[in-house]
Amino acid sequence: MNYNWGIMACGHIASRFAEGLASTGKEFIKAVASRSENKAKAFAAKFDIKKAYGDYQSLANDPEIDIVYIASPHPMHHENALLCLRNGKHVLCEKPLTVNAKQAKELIDTAREKQLFLMEAIWTRFLPVMVQVRSWLTDGIIGEPRLIRAGFNFRANELDPNSRLFNPSLGGGALLDVGIYPIMFASMVFGDSPTEIQSLASKAPTGVDYQSAYLFQYKNGAIASLSSGFESSGTMDAMIVGTEGEIRIPVFWKGSKAIITKPGGDFEEYAFPYRSSGLQYQAVHMMECLEQGLLESPVMPLDESLSLQQTMDTIRDKWGLKYPFED
Repeated sequence: MNYNWGIMACGHIASRFAEGLASTGKEFIKAVASRSENKAKAFAAKFDIKKAYGDYQSLANDPEIDIVYIASPHPMHHENALLCLRNGKHVLCEKPLTVNAKQAKELIDTAREKQLFLMEAIWTRFLPVMVQVRSWLTDGIIGEPRLIRAGFNFRANELDPNSRLFNPSLGGGALLDVGIYPIMFASMVFGDSPTEIQSLASKAPTGVDYQSAYLFQYKNGAIASLSSGFESSGTMDAMIVGTEGEIRIPVFWKGSKAIITKPGGDFEEYAFPYRSSGLQYQAVHMMECLEQGLLESPVMPLDESLSLQQTMDTIRDKWGLKYPFED
């Protein structure tokens, strides 16, 4: 594989992505861009990247770059990904792909029209444990999955109204930041969108969701009970309950092991360690798809990303939560 990567935005997640990609042993990253030239230069020096741009347009224009990884805040994903696609770049965009389904559809339509690869970067789905879980489900090791329980809850140190977690102008709230992980997990397991969605949320003083819960039912009657939040330090496990057993993944969003329990209580634990930050697996998958001539991922397909956005839109509608930058 011989693809040149650019990174757009230089925050924490971008650093973890650069660390992961460097662990492959190949120098894929050729350029980085930030709205601050000094930040771009510091990031480039840290990861030995030869080009540092103080604006995003320059990265999008760079003829040497094949793929751009977008690590900007949620509300900028649509604008930044559109910029890259319109300049002929393949795009790996951090989750959530956008803040709503309308934006997601425009990105997807643009990528398909221009015959470019676009994928939502949900690194959890590409971890070795998740690859094995999908294989187990295909093999029917726990029978038919009927119930999912999953959550991503942590206690924020302080309720800072200007932070990305709580500021509505930055797409704040638990749903888009961490709620997408259990919602994505349910989508992966059941392979479908829910036909019924119920939800409750506790709101922060800024109006965004501080803690929220989601109850989904699917057309075959299966159920997912999910939660996310910044208010309590709760479980981060995921459990798939089937007709012939269950699979539990501790701290599933960065999972490295799985426990299979059979009727009667017998269980086996399996370890699936991942290298470095773990964010490299999604990038390697994308490059493998391009090598095969694919323009969409079979593991994280665009129609599913759109469905995830539609599900989260429905949830926010139930709460009456609309971001100030939305139409």
